[in-house]
Amino acid sequence: MTTASVASQARDDRAAVDKAVSLLLAFGDRASSGVGVSELARRTQLSKSTAHRVLGMLERNGVVERVGTDYRLGERLHELGRAVYAPGHEGVRDLLLPYLTDLYDLTRHTAHLAVLHGADVVYLAKLYGHRSALVPSRIGGRLPAHATAVGKVMLAYDPKAAAQATSGPLTRFTRRTITDAGALSTELDRIRRLGVAFDDEESRPGLSCVAAPVLDRAGRAVAALSIAGRRGHIDTQRLSTDVRRIAAAASQAWARQAPRRGAGLC
Repeated sequence: MTTASVASQARDDRAAVDKAVSLLLAFGDRASSGVGVSELARRTQLSKSTAHRVLGMLERNGVVERVGTDYRLGERLHELGRAVYAPGHEGVRDLLLPYLTDLYDLTRHTAHLAVLHGADVVYLAKLYGHRSALVPSRIGGRLPAHATAVGKVMLAYDPKAAAQATSGPLTRFTRRTITDAGALSTELDRIRRLGVAFDDEESRPGLSCVAAPVLDRAGRAVAALSIAGRRGHIDTQRLSTDVRRIAAAASQAWARQAPRRGAGLC
């Protein structure tokens, strides 16, 4: 193969990767529900035939999948995302998912299981019903811990993570977001006294949440459980008892599994 042909092949390879990535990014907030080929081609400024060809290659590799005549992101991509954003937490999800199910069954509000990843929270699981309020979280999604109930409750029981979170600027998402390090430290002290954390429109206008920690034997948070709903339609104060009780049961289950963590639990 000549030098010119090698260079040409390299350009073709880069172009194919660029097209594949642009198509994946073009799904946007319809990554789960699906987008048609024509719309994806329009969003990426590719021809419809090129978009169809590249989507076919992605489908063969499990990165996208068909939903009728549309495409959505595939399970392979979600697996990669979980490996990047919540490495080593498969055991957390497997062990605690039954307690998340209990929480949803009891409250019928959108329920989350999350872990800390640096100064962010990563959502490992989410349960909701057709009558649940629309909560714009997603499995594998990340948010700064200081702006969420699950994040604050884990920071309250993890001094190292709390120090990391307060060492830099605290991003404001709404007028209620805590953006002062001193105020956040005071809030974390209060959370430790209560055993639960609240998010009253701190991460998103109109959204209220309550969360409780899943603790290890040393009292450190390994995860958090929460419920969320529209402000005014969810009584987070009343439901905090249920969240705390189920998180306590999950903590006991985690403690019982502690000797086996080296065999797959983190």
